[in-house]
This record gives sequence, C-alpha cells and structure tokens, in this order.
Amino acid sequence: MGESLPRIIVVSAVNIRKGGTLTILRECLQYLSAQEGLKVYALVHRRDLCDYPGIEHLEFPWTIKGWGRRLWCEYVTMHRVSLEIARMEGQEIDTWLSLHDTTPRVKAKHREVYCHTSFPFLKWNLRDLWMDPKIPLFAMFTRFAYRINIQRNDCLIVQQEWFRDGLSRITGFPKERIRVIPPKVTVEGIKPEQVSFDLPTFLYVSTPDCHKNFETLCEAARLLEQEVGEGRFKVFLTISGDENRYARWIAKRWGTVHSIEFTGHMSRERLFGCYKAATCFVFPSRVETWGLPITEYLLLNGGRMLLADLPYAHETGGGKGEFFPVTDARRLKELMYESIAAR
Repeated sequence: MGESLPRIIVVSAVNIRKGGTLTILRECLQYLSAQEGLKVYALVHRRDLCDYPGIEHLEFPWTIKGWGRRLWCEYVTMHRVSLEIARMEGQEIDTWLSLHDTTPRVKAKHREVYCHTSFPFLKWNLRDLWMDPKIPLFAMFTRFAYRINIQRNDCLIVQQEWFRDGLSRITGFPKERIRVIPPKVTVEGIKPEQVSFDLPTFLYVSTPDCHKNFETLCEAARLLEQEVGEGRFKVFLTISGDENRYARWIAKRWGTVHSIEFTGHMSRERLFGCYKAATCFVFPSRVETWGLPITEYLLLNGGRMLLADLPYAHETGGGKGEFFPVTDARRLKELMYESIAAR
C-alpha cells in the first residue's frame, strides 16, 4: 500500500500585518510547522511577517488597498485558490482557517473563522461620525460582513464569553459551535524602566480612537481638580493630542486641566514601568475584544482598577475592578476621589 496523503491545512490571513492578530498568526504557523503529516498553506500579506519552515506561503499584498479588494479576495479569489490547491495536492483541503472575521467562499471539508472585531457591538454616536467616520461605518459594515457565509462554518473562535453570546445573537450561528479561547498574555522579556510618581497617578493606556472614550476620563479629571485643587493628582494619557481630529479635540477641550498629562506613545519598557508605579488604572473604552492593557496592569501591578461597566471589562478584569457607567464622568470622578483619599 502507498503512503497516505498529508492533511491539507490552509490558514488565511491576507490582511494581518500588526498587533495581536499578527502574534496569533505567528503562533499558529509556528505550531503547525512543527507538526508531522500536514501540508500547510499560509495566505498572507507578506511572507517576511510570518516565515516558518515547512509552510507554503502565498502572498496577497493588494488586498489592503480597500474593502472592495478585500471582499473580492474573500469571495472570488479564495474560491479559485481553494480549487487550485486541491488540484495541485490531488485531494480536497481538510481545514480552512480564516483569521480575520469574514467567512471566505472556499471548498474545504472543515471551515473555521477566528472572530476578533468587536465593532459590530459599538454603540456609536454622531460625534463618532464627525471625529472619524470610518469607525461607525466599519461598525455597520462588520455587522453585515460577519453574517455573509457564516452558517457554512463548522466552528467560530472568539476570545470572550460575552463575544460568543453577542455573535450568536446577531448572526444566528449556534452558540454551542462557538469556541472561547482567551489570548495568552505575558509580560516576560520586557524590563520595565524605573518609574516613580510623587502624586496619586491615574493611567489610561490606549490609542487616539474615538471609541476609546478619553472624554469621560478627561471630564472626570476636570471635575476632580475643581473639587480638590491643582497639584493633588495626575492623569497620564498615552496620546500626544495631535494625532488626529479626535485627539486634537480632546487636547483643545481638556488641555488646560493641569492634572492631565499627554505623554504620547511610550516604549514598552517605559509603559511597563508606569504600570508598576501607577496608583490606579483607568479603562473607559466603549468597546473592546479583550482590553489588553487591563491584563498587563493586572500582571504588573494588580492594584486598583476603574473600568467601564461593560461585558468585556468584567470578563478581562476577572471581577477585580470597580465599574462606572461608560459615559458617567461624575461617577468616575467619585471613584478617583476615593483613590486620592486612600493615600
């Protein structure tokens, strides 16, 4: 008898170039490259982003130039690719794993999608539309895009239970076929800078995107400074205030609050030092898939956390934070006051 044919695995990740999803792609391919009896194809933006031995890499650099191209790739190009791989290998693809939300039109025995975009659950407002129209438009589009072909999957993969419940609700995909796999977060390999603060310090680590909700924290800081006076506390924000329209609006409206410091982007070493030295961590974001800074703060400090009263924060924080309504600056101010009074 002849040797049995290897199982054919395809990992589709043509739009992944950075961040946590790139880490997931690398870990996935690194694991698969060490397995025997598999023939693995990786459909990627660029090979050098995730080059592992024993993996057949197919590059698709053109898909990032607009959603039209991305959709063409998912629903036209991928179908041709799946047929071509099956022709070359002399057998049907065993498993097709898509790592970026959408369900491609492909021919394979088993299909799975990793769903990590939480924007379908963002309650956007008119200010978001003015600050960055891409975000509410993306929120509407992804809510639609998730549904396309989704019932053809054997399994979906998400990071949290709330996402599992929500995804099943908006798509009708059976909840029992959605697997929850939390990310593995580590702070090893980074040596924190030595950082110390003379005043009670509140730290918010985030990018300058309008759904990150810097305004609630900034308004709470203004109210608290009005109540206790200047020089009693500091709020550190990891934006510079000039990155985009939203950041400029934040800086213009709350830049005169003496207690607020716009630190800009920090190195990982500096950031980890601030995590360790901060009196309190604040995270008011209006939507997240996970909320990585919450986990990093827990690992490095484990002190007081003031978190948005939303499902992602309850789950990521493991119930260890204190929660405030996401747009209630006065309630956040009260919790911040308690942190100062406890010093």
